[in-house]
This record gives sequence, C-alpha cells and structure tokens, in this order.
Amino acid sequence: MAHIELPQGLPGISAGFAFRPETAKPMRELAHILLHEPNSLEPGERELIATYVSSLNECYFCQTSHGAAAACHLGESATVRQVAVDYTQAAISEKLKSLLVIAAKVQQDGKKVTESDVAAARAQGASDMEIHDTVLIAAAFCMYNRYVDGLGTWQPRDEAMYAPMGQHLASHGYRTPSIQAVNPASAGAAEKTESILA
Repeated sequence: MAHIELPQGLPGISAGFAFRPETAKPMRELAHILLHEPNSLEPGERELIATYVSSLNECYFCQTSHGAAAACHLGESATVRQVAVDYTQAAISEKLKSLLVIAAKVQQDGKKVTESDVAAARAQGASDMEIHDTVLIAAAFCMYNRYVDGLGTWQPRDEAMYAPMGQHLASHGYRTPSIQAVNPASAGAAEKTESILA
C-alpha cells in the first residue's frame, strides 16, 4: 500500500506522475532525451542500462517496464534477462559491457567511477557523450527507482502486463503515459491492464 494517497489504479511511477504533474513533466522529458531521442548508443542499449541499474536497485516496476522496452528494441528478451543476471555473459558489445561497469559504480556511489573505468570504456570505442549519458542514465534511474519505491507504489507482479507498456515506450518514448489505467480489484491475481495507450 502506498505511503501517501496516490491516484487509484496506477502502478509504479505513473501514480507519482499523476499525483504531481508539475514534477512529472521534466522527469518525463529527461527520460525521453536519455532513452528515446537519437544517440550513438542504440535505444535498446540505453534501455538495457536503465534496466540493469533498476535491477541493482531491486525496483521491480522500473526493471520490468524498461526491460520490456529493451526487449521491444532488441526483438528478443533473452539478452535483457542475461544482462540482469550476468551482463559479462550477455550477447552485447564490449563497449556496452564497459559502460555497464560505469553504470554499476554510479548506482553504488558516483565517486567509485575511476579514470581506469573511463579509459576502459574509451578503449572499447565509447565517446565522451556515451560515457556522460551512461552516468546520467544510471544517476537518473537511481532517482526514478527511489521515487517509485520510496512512495510505496503498487507494482504488479504479472510480467505480461508490462509488455504493452514496453511497446509504447519503445515506439513513442516518454512524453506521454504508457499506461492509462489498471484495475487491481477486477484483475485479481493476473493483474491485467484495462487500457494501455498504443
């Protein structure tokens, strides 16, 4: 149960966004720029960074929704699952692996990122912009994860309900809601979505 009175029927971050639209707008815009707009890192790679950081923070809603978005971009979900378990064995580039090292250190404490971590990423072809954005994605998702968990938001455990959310995020980005309404009372154990924005 949420720690404050949030709008009913909205899971995860969507409840916080609906509660305070003024703060939702810049938070949505930041996610849109970092994860959806053109960049030398593919959208699927950036979603993997967000998913990995969210898994380290044990934020179920964020790791599952962004994992679903990553799977849409990649066309498969096995890589998403492997990154969460052990990214060193995942079918991703050595550059992305080196960026995930940086992301993991930011998740723990930004001061843990070293010159050697940055040099290793550069050696794998990472640009300064890609290193910058990796740090910012990791830092931003620590904020998003703690926002979701700190409010005690409802986080449905039915992974199938996150697939349409991931499709929306992958196709349309973050400026508009990926979920319109969920009815936890009528959904029961399955927790099916009532209306997902396509």
